[in-house]
Amino acid sequence: MKIKKLLTSVTLTLGVGAILFGFWRYELPPFHDIALRVDDMNYNFNRHKPDPSIVFVAIDERSVNVLGRWPWDRTIIAQGLMPLASAKAVLFDMVFSETTNTTSDENLAQAIGEIPSICGFFLRHKATQELDNDQKDLMLDSSISPLSGRNFAFVEGRHVEANIPILFEHCTLQAPFSTIRDSDNLFRHYPLGFIYDHALYPSLGLQGLRLVLHKEITKASEQSIALDGREIRSNSKGFTRLNYYPLESYEKITISFLDLYEGRVDQSQLEDKIVILGITEAGVEDVRATPIGALPGPMLHYTFLSNFLQGHLLDYSHNLALVVAVLFLLIPILCFAFIKKVLIRGVIYGTGLVLFIIASKALYIWGDFWVESFYPILALLGSVLVNESLAFTMQEKEAKFIQSAFSSYLSPMLLSKLKAHPESLTLGGENRELTIFFSDIRSFTSISESMTPEALVRLLNRYFTPMAHIVREHEGMLDKYIGDAIMAFFNAPIDVKDHANKACMAAIEMIQRLELLNKELTAEGFAPLAIGIGLNTAMVTVGNMGSDDRFNYTAIGDGVNLASRVEGLNKNYRTQILITEFTYKQLTQPFLCRRLEAVKVKGKDEAIFLYELMLPTQENNAKKEAFEKVLELYEAHDFQAAQVGFEKLYKENGDEVAKLFYEKSAENIKRMANHEEISFTAFKTK
Repeated sequence: MKIKKLLTSVTLTLGVGAILFGFWRYELPPFHDIALRVDDMNYNFNRHKPDPSIVFVAIDERSVNVLGRWPWDRTIIAQGLMPLASAKAVLFDMVFSETTNTTSDENLAQAIGEIPSICGFFLRHKATQELDNDQKDLMLDSSISPLSGRNFAFVEGRHVEANIPILFEHCTLQAPFSTIRDSDNLFRHYPLGFIYDHALYPSLGLQGLRLVLHKEITKASEQSIALDGREIRSNSKGFTRLNYYPLESYEKITISFLDLYEGRVDQSQLEDKIVILGITEAGVEDVRATPIGALPGPMLHYTFLSNFLQGHLLDYSHNLALVVAVLFLLIPILCFAFIKKVLIRGVIYGTGLVLFIIASKALYIWGDFWVESFYPILALLGSVLVNESLAFTMQEKEAKFIQSAFSSYLSPMLLSKLKAHPESLTLGGENRELTIFFSDIRSFTSISESMTPEALVRLLNRYFTPMAHIVREHEGMLDKYIGDAIMAFFNAPIDVKDHANKACMAAIEMIQRLELLNKELTAEGFAPLAIGIGLNTAMVTVGNMGSDDRFNYTAIGDGVNLASRVEGLNKNYRTQILITEFTYKQLTQPFLCRRLEAVKVKGKDEAIFLYELMLPTQENNAKKEAFEKVLELYEAHDFQAAQVGFEKLYKENGDEVAKLFYEKSAENIKRMANHEEISFTAFKTK
């Protein structure tokens, strides 16, 4: 059964895992978009600062208010570029694709030629202009050798929109400044390059680094490129994830073009700096929606450059997320198989989730390592949902089974406990200390022979109903009816504190209830019933002794056999309730018990003392005290005095046990006279 349950758990969980893998592998909505947003929360923990060696010159509202509506005369732009001659590189996040007047175009071309410049172009799917062969040859100077390998399937552009030829010729290098949004229209990734006309062109930021560092770009691995000994992770399309800085930090690195144009910028702010020139003026600005908010398009290039120069580039591994997701799928399966308590399972799930979140954030904060967290968390939640639903369903099934199987045998309180702990009913059994109870109707054969079957069944039903109720009321387990006999035990399947006490209380209450029942039976013309009860406390084997489809929860062992034999000895001792010394030693309440004698048990060398459990009345208490005083004479071998004492007890209060010991005393007197061995154990269990 356990294997079947486990196979069901594994099958359903693997089904969930397969579905999630498909969403993850093929980036299917809506989970992919949700995953992106969840992972974006990492940026809230970024406390890095942008690189101060990078400056953004913005054609902003102030510039437009003074210099006029964009686009300006290119002579104005040329004059503004003059202070940038001391910069390491100037990156143009704009394109001048149309000619104006010759003088202005030449002025701008001359200004660009005097600075280390990366002139931008962007890719289009439809043609807006065609480069001539000279321009194509010149553009090839800005390309790099293709990076071979299946993991570098760079995006290809069919057409370009580039600067006019005169500007084109004066640029140090050309680079595409196109960017591509994710499926939810947010910009998270930065392109390392694009394919155009079978050549690979580094993007604006990467081309700028190539110019500044005077280094070539190489392939570092199947998933990364290298520049100046530093590795840049990439996905299969040649995009790397940007490590965005806090939104407010971008405002501190911006210089207005107007200040540059009017000469109000200190040269120390520009010397040996990487300058990005872009537009932020409303109406013509290039705004990008990012995970941290709206940013001007040039800030994407800025972020990439700063990430590289400051060592803030993100490292990540898709395989790590996959491994964690598989682990999170397995944890609920193992919990389902080996941990029964829902609370403990919940603690494990919660702990695993919290540790993963803490670890992923710690890796990001201190190691710039990006861990995809959504799908592992979803894998855990999905697996928990499957396995806990399965556990709940099976628990409900077990509870219904327990309800149907035990409702007649256990008290409601024990039944509720058993439902909460169905593992107590595992196939096979366990060794447990029980107090075993047997009762039997005296002379039942004679009674049954004098009654019709229908009347006999009604009589038994009237007897069994209150007796079974008493067993359950005292937290006992009603095992079975054996003809006219009842077998029960206490302390299984659920632990019962002071089980020996409860068994004795049940026995006493049965005798008291029988007195009331006999009055009813006598009034109806039936003969009164007499019963004998035997109790023994011992370690026995208890559990489901049947099979998966045939439930039989019972107890077996020598301790059970002894309880049955002790019950039968009530006939010999003329008592109603007998308990063994093992039960007597467990009693913690002041029950009225009188010691009788030791009995030899089959298979054991040592005799076991028996005690009569008596109803708590003053008469019985006086009877007990008087009997035990005479018993001391009997045990001291003063059989003459004991015989006189037992005879007196029997004649005065009709004590049948005293009569028995009177007879035993007389027998031992004869044995002593004949020089025979005296006997203290008249009855041996068979």
